[in-house]
Amino acid sequence: MAEKLTIPVILSRFYTDLMLVERRSQKTAETYRLSVSEFLEWCVAKKIKLQDASVQFLLRYLVHRKTGGCTELTIAKDISALRAFGSYLVRMGFWKENYALMLDRPKASRPLPRVLSVQQVDSLLSTIDASDALGLRDAALFELVYSCGLRISEVCSLLMQNVHMHERLILVHGKGDKERVVPFGSAAKEKLIAYLEDARPKLVGKKIVAEVFVNYRGQAMSRKGVWKRFQAYKSLSGVHAKVHTLRHSFATHLLAGGADLRSVQELLGHSDLSTTQIYTHVDNEQLRKNHEKYFPGHSIDTIEKD
Repeated sequence: MAEKLTIPVILSRFYTDLMLVERRSQKTAETYRLSVSEFLEWCVAKKIKLQDASVQFLLRYLVHRKTGGCTELTIAKDISALRAFGSYLVRMGFWKENYALMLDRPKASRPLPRVLSVQQVDSLLSTIDASDALGLRDAALFELVYSCGLRISEVCSLLMQNVHMHERLILVHGKGDKERVVPFGSAAKEKLIAYLEDARPKLVGKKIVAEVFVNYRGQAMSRKGVWKRFQAYKSLSGVHAKVHTLRHSFATHLLAGGADLRSVQELLGHSDLSTTQIYTHVDNEQLRKNHEKYFPGHSIDTIEKD
């Protein structure tokens, strides 16, 4: 007697396959299982057997999802889940081929990053009371995050041996074990010297700590520790932001000042230039001025109309 495959049985086996065979993360496996569950429930409602599926059938499902109010991001996630499910069904002998591979994933629009003005950054950083060791540390830490466009993980892992004060350069260990050299400004240098000479020795004591920034126990600062300190200064200043907003602001302010996109890409440690291009949205006025400078008499407005 053939085994009756119910939706829970199919989902359970698909989930196990994702975890053990495909070696997907638990979060991805759970997301795909939920998406496929929606798909199977729709199949039941439409009285269509899984074996009879086709590309047209899958497109009908996606239209159903779109008209039901799903965003492009959700549709893209659904297609990824269906592709994984199709691969599983082919291996199990349910489908002759993976029809879901013929579906094109929509390009989900990326939200523009929140950016602070130079005045807002100054307002935020000026709330730091540098009259004690922790204040000196925070002043140097957040100035460096902004001055170098650092991620929280990068400032937490910054090593003493990678700070070159005379050259005003730091060696940053970024995503994917990639390293990059980033210069820092005079304000960051001044605050770093104050922290390293007056505050850090008091916090570290006799311990040997490789990381630049340490907590009140003299241990390397954690991401959570940096986040908590930033929350306090955000509340004091009234500036709505996250630590990562300083990185966004760094990139945007560089572009507004005339830096080229490739240079900003290198400073941020982006692998793909398209990731850096998202910052150009705030710099249309600078683009217009540069265009008028190099192409006098040929305004952007005229070109756009042509």
